[in-house]
Amino acid sequence: MKRKLEISELIFKIISYTLLTVFALCCLYPFLYAVSASISGRHAVEYQELILFPKNVQFEAFREMFSRNEFWNAYSNTLFLTIYGTVWSLFVAILGGYALSKKRLLFRKFFNFFLVFTMWFSAGIVPQYLNYIATKRVFNGMGIMDDKWLVVIAMGMAAMNIILLRNAFENVPSEIEEAAIVDGATELQVLQKVFIPMSKSTIATVALFFAISRWNGYFWARQMISNTNEQPLQVYIRNILETYTDLEQLGGWSYNYAPDSIIFALIVCSIIPILIIYPFIQKYFAKGTNAGGVKE
Repeated sequence: MKRKLEISELIFKIISYTLLTVFALCCLYPFLYAVSASISGRHAVEYQELILFPKNVQFEAFREMFSRNEFWNAYSNTLFLTIYGTVWSLFVAILGGYALSKKRLLFRKFFNFFLVFTMWFSAGIVPQYLNYIATKRVFNGMGIMDDKWLVVIAMGMAAMNIILLRNAFENVPSEIEEAAIVDGATELQVLQKVFIPMSKSTIATVALFFAISRWNGYFWARQMISNTNEQPLQVYIRNILETYTDLEQLGGWSYNYAPDSIIFALIVCSIIPILIIYPFIQKYFAKGTNAGGVKE
């Protein structure tokens, strides 16, 4: 019986590892192809001779892209939306999660239900758009004309992440909080000195969720930011895809390489920052998700 279990377990591991390996290769291949296409020669890209490795390696597409002020402007806008958007969203989520984790909060069940209800039933894109337009009028009335701040503030609410932080804060032992209060700590000091350090894994995970969402944000950034000088990198890439369909319409770009190489170079540059940051936060990912997703 024991031998049968060992054989079945071995078969299960072989099948699991094989499927995971195939899945990982399927996820990795598009990125490797984008890298190869961005540094390959024009003939290899235009005639679709690439399979995995680059051919006739050149870096003209990257040089041309880096020489464009529009690229750096869009990149700086993306950094602005990501940094300030993550900080603001994390601030809102921490305060919301901390408040909802307290049983002494008046109408706590109602607020928790209302928060979860927004995940079940969404108002839809049109009401959300009208709400943002109304917020934009308020911003203009206050003299705040920068649409980037509108995107940062309007997209600061995420019900799922608030729930993750709420569950993580509920798992903090109440005895530690009571001891801090006896020592004279205020509510803000309890949050800062007790709850945040003891929930750093979940906070790091939620911060990663917010950062990826802001970095990849396209739809609302395009709808709400009318000034092309304030649009982020994702909108900039989409504008190029919609406007420049062939060499004749490329307008000003160099022809020493395939036009698609510029697109792939932009895609690679938009992915690299996330690839750099993710390994440093990965150690918190599983732990933070479990801590925030499971209520003891």
